[in-house]
Amino acid sequence: MQHHEKHLRSSDTIRDIVIGMSDGLTVPFALAAGLSGAVNSSAIVITAGIAEIVAGSIAMGLGGFLAGKTEADHYASELQREYDEVARVPEQEKAEVKEVFAGFGLSPQLQNQVADEMAKDTHKWVDFMMRYELGLEKPEANRARQSALTIGFSYIVGGIIPLSPYFFIAQSSVALYYSCAVTVLCLFVFGYFKSKVTGQAAFSGALKVVVIGALAAAAAFVVAKSINGK
Repeated sequence: MQHHEKHLRSSDTIRDIVIGMSDGLTVPFALAAGLSGAVNSSAIVITAGIAEIVAGSIAMGLGGFLAGKTEADHYASELQREYDEVARVPEQEKAEVKEVFAGFGLSPQLQNQVADEMAKDTHKWVDFMMRYELGLEKPEANRARQSALTIGFSYIVGGIIPLSPYFFIAQSSVALYYSCAVTVLCLFVFGYFKSKVTGQAAFSGALKVVVIGALAAAAAFVVAKSINGK
C-alpha cells in the first residue's frame, strides 16, 4: 500500500489570506457597529466603511510588501555573508557543517566525509548553511508584491461582508442586525477552515475567531452609544 503524506503547501499565501481576511472581517465590522450606535443612516456607515476598507487594504498591503521586501533583503545579505565566509574561512565553515550533522547523531568519520564532499560544490554548501545553520529559506520571486496583493485583496473581500446589508437597508440600526448575522457566520466559516488548513482544532478555532470579532464590534457599539448619549 502506497503511503501518502499530507503537508501544508503555499503556507505564505495562506498566511497572507488569513491576515487580510481576519482584519477585513473584524475592523470594518467593528466600525459599522460603532457608527450604527451613533447614527441611523446606512449611507454614512457605507461611506465611512468603504473609506476604511480602502485605507485599510492599502495599509495592510503595504505592510505585507515591506515585510516581504525586508525578508528578501535579509536573505540576500546573509547569503552574501555565507559566500564570503566559505571563501575566507572554509575550515571554520566545515566545522559548522560537522556540528549540524553531529546533532543528527552521525559519527565523527561520517561528519568529516560529508563536510569534505559538500565543500566540493560551493553553491550547495552555502545553501546548506543557509538552511540548517541560519534556518533561512530562499524567498519566492516577487514574494513582496504577491504578499501585498494577497493581503490587500483579502482585506477588501473580508471588509465588504459586514457592510453588505447596509447597501440594502436604509436604517443602520436595522442593518446592523443583518450585518451581525452575516459576519458572525462568515467569521465562523473562516475560522473553521483556517483552523483546518493549519492543523488546529477546527470547531474551537472557529469559535475563537467569532468571539474576537464579536467582542470588537460590541466594544465599538457600546463606546459609540455612550459618546452619543443614546
